[in-house]
Amino acid sequence: MESSSPSVPFPLLKDPARYTPCTIKYFDPAAGDDYTKPTKVSTMWIEVFRKSIPSFRARAAADSSVNDAEERAEKFAQRYGEMLDDLDRNPLRHGGPFDCLMLCRLRDLVLRELGFEDIFKTVKGEENESALKLLPSLLEEIDLINDGVQRLERLIKGVFAGNIFDLGAAKTADLFEKGQTNFKQVLGKLVPRPWVIDDLDRLKQRCASGPRYKKAVMFVDNAGADALLGMVPLAREFVKRGTKVVLAANEVPSINDITCYELRDALSQIDDDDIVLALDSGSLCVVSSGSDLPVIDLLNVSPELAWAADDADLVVLEGMGRAIETNLYAEFKCDSLCLGMVKHPEVAEFLGGTLYDCVCKFTEGH
Repeated sequence: MESSSPSVPFPLLKDPARYTPCTIKYFDPAAGDDYTKPTKVSTMWIEVFRKSIPSFRARAAADSSVNDAEERAEKFAQRYGEMLDDLDRNPLRHGGPFDCLMLCRLRDLVLRELGFEDIFKTVKGEENESALKLLPSLLEEIDLINDGVQRLERLIKGVFAGNIFDLGAAKTADLFEKGQTNFKQVLGKLVPRPWVIDDLDRLKQRCASGPRYKKAVMFVDNAGADALLGMVPLAREFVKRGTKVVLAANEVPSINDITCYELRDALSQIDDDDIVLALDSGSLCVVSSGSDLPVIDLLNVSPELAWAADDADLVVLEGMGRAIETNLYAEFKCDSLCLGMVKHPEVAEFLGGTLYDCVCKFTEGH
């Protein structure tokens, strides 16, 4: 089901009237693009989403909670493919001109209309369980790093390693099926620095010499290693430094993104003194972002998140969907950090980097 709760603008946006969520312009009027005609960029991104159809169809066909799942999965592939064809011929169809928000929404809309509420539920549960087993030893390794600056760098790299668990991108979905998304293996094979956007040194300097952050809002991405081995250890580190942390996760399932309900359940199973104490004291909490997509428009978040974020002085956006394909250029009243691994060749080309390159964009508040 789609999120039906009211939405409000994220209170830390510098200027909501000038905010544009999508990073890559499929149509650029300043360059003379006509919204009624496809562009090279719009056609390229139609193909990106078309390449995701086979893996989504396979997941849908295997959904045991839906009657006639195989037949309905074929209908999904046909309908969504026809929508993409329509948009490639006429970008104004289906409520266009389209962008990445709309292409994601149409895909999820077709799935839900056919009765598929959460086609990645099983794999999310399995990956959460696996990550929770690995987490205690991971936290022990992190705690052995006495130097706070080095520890922060290790945690940021852990976020990148976890972020490869992304079943919405054709390349990483294929890696997952081949068993090539092991957290520790990926951590050891990250693209070396400098990354395509690399503000890590500035972030380390700010955290080492600046005043501690009072409250951080961290938008999480995928289930499994991404949220539990990447973002949770990072949140734990900030809590230990005296920062209150709000983890914001989807209200409604989309792809393999973790929901706020799944994240709360996973956190309740972690046997770590720092995390248990943080949850009990309220210095670590989970709220619904209000989102039902793998990307996010910060003009439409839940009132719960808006209230929790109002006095924050750090915003962390994580994942290719929330931190790169949307919100990479968003301006905030406070400091912000965009973290993610590049998993589309088209995004790598746009940024001037390589596939599986990393983004660590730290911006001081306005």
